[in-house]
Amino acid sequence: MIRYFKQAWGSLRKQPLLSIISIAGTALAIFLIMIIVMIDEVKVVPFAPESARDRWLVQTGASIGNKEWGSTPDNNSSNGGMSYETIRRTFYEMELPEAVGAFTWSNTESHLSVPGKTPFGAQRKDTDHGFWKVMDFNFISGGPYDEADVESGLQVAVISEKLARKLFDTTDCVGREFSIDHVPYRVKGVVSDVSNMTSHAFANLWVPLTSNGTDKFTWCSYMGSISAIIVPKSKADIPAVREEYNKVWDKFEDEVKEAGWEFYRRKRPYDQETAVSTRWANMEPDTDAVKRHDLLVYTILLLIPAINLSSMTQSRLRHRREEIGVRRAFGATRTAIMSEIFIESLIITIIAGLIGLILSIAFIFLGGKTVLAGGAIVTGLTLGMVFNAKVFLTALLFCFLMNLISATFPSWQAARTNIVNALSGGNK
Repeated sequence: MIRYFKQAWGSLRKQPLLSIISIAGTALAIFLIMIIVMIDEVKVVPFAPESARDRWLVQTGASIGNKEWGSTPDNNSSNGGMSYETIRRTFYEMELPEAVGAFTWSNTESHLSVPGKTPFGAQRKDTDHGFWKVMDFNFISGGPYDEADVESGLQVAVISEKLARKLFDTTDCVGREFSIDHVPYRVKGVVSDVSNMTSHAFANLWVPLTSNGTDKFTWCSYMGSISAIIVPKSKADIPAVREEYNKVWDKFEDEVKEAGWEFYRRKRPYDQETAVSTRWANMEPDTDAVKRHDLLVYTILLLIPAINLSSMTQSRLRHRREEIGVRRAFGATRTAIMSEIFIESLIITIIAGLIGLILSIAFIFLGGKTVLAGGAIVTGLTLGMVFNAKVFLTALLFCFLMNLISATFPSWQAARTNIVNALSGGNK
């Protein structure tokens, strides 16, 4: 292996221009692929406070139809969040999950104020008590509101560390009061700031959905503005939880149908990967189409630079034709020649891949954070959100595929070179 490294390094030094172009082209391809992988990974990889993403069953909304509308699963259905009563009579009837939580899918811009300070806006999320069991927030002081607080509709709030300092100049503010849209609330707890890359946990403050009437907002009794997440105890429990979910909803829908309504489940609830790739609530998710699209993008990003890299490899080998002829004359087999050229190319590809991986991480942190959030400014981004073992292994896999595509034919062609022609500088 040391000889292979020395040989690869010697080849790079002898032909610096070709080497720079080869490494730069490969690094650029890996850079682009890793950016795409990171954009996808940050949506599904578990990290606090959404550490159970890999077990989540998410239902951000529901689809309902009415006989008078002539509704079918494909036409004339109405889609949106659920009413809190619907969630209580379905999700909270389940016994197998570790936790169930309800919350408003979209945040509300609220105006906050305390005496002596200028009012300002902040992102508010309305939740129930189960939300704090689904998410694992880091409480700096105090704690979450509980079921009794929610049932009583108490005007209490959990606020972020940054918001606490902005309101009270300290995080030690449990029990203190401030106004949310001119309504007095009391601080129940303070949590560490949450990145806006968390798909459902992010907000600046969280309040009971019963404290402001969100739980009462409904139409046709079944639909509203609330979403829910189920957390099975383990991945192995997911099939059983889905089965229980279907039984609970079957029972609930008997009543719904008597009132002239019908739910269209559309394979709900979804795992996190399916949930983030499903754009429209009135369509069943097509995860296969998403995977085909990703595969096409990766193939294009791999194939084009691989063809260029193959040409560069052939050009380097033409300069080494006499060397290959000498080695063949001294007994080197075609398999040995082909293997050594392949390994040399793999080493070069790995070097370029590591450069591409480092550049992609640097790009995300130094100037490309908006890429992750579709143009929004990303807050609270950490290395663990975009880089993990899967990302690293993905980078190595792409390096191997790049090498396989680009080096196989040139190495095979070089190994078949006629010894006499190679020694004389011929091309056959």
